[in-house]
Amino acid sequence: MDPTFFRPAATDFDALTALWEASVRATHHFLDEAYIRYLKPLIRNEYLKSVELYGLRGNDGAIVAFMGVSERKIEMLFVDPAFREMGLGRHLVEYAIDRLHVTRVDVNEQNEQAAGFYARLGFRYVSRSETDGSGRPYPILHLELPHSGM
Repeated sequence: MDPTFFRPAATDFDALTALWEASVRATHHFLDEAYIRYLKPLIRNEYLKSVELYGLRGNDGAIVAFMGVSERKIEMLFVDPAFREMGLGRHLVEYAIDRLHVTRVDVNEQNEQAAGFYARLGFRYVSRSETDGSGRPYPILHLELPHSGM
């Protein structure tokens, strides 16, 4: 596959939300069903609007991965489960580092695959929060690139 880079717009929010849900269900096994249902409308109606969005489309034009960036921080990164392990997440993160000068990312502690992914890309542990942004008991690891000056 040769993905195409694009900037998602509000007209893409339904597709992005569907991709978010599929990705979360494939990778965030520690989240319960009620919390996923709680987050879904927040993703669709609030969180997607609060970040700069960057995405990748597959050969058929469908969105296969996206990320949201704000203030030099990756706020979200999701890959369609059918396209995992194809370098799409790496492609987006490298773009964020090289072009957007991203230096930080947060990751759920229980999402060991994601924590390892960011570590392989050079992010290092800085601190830990006991709860997520909603105050739920899902610890967050705060990661930063070394020598980022932050």
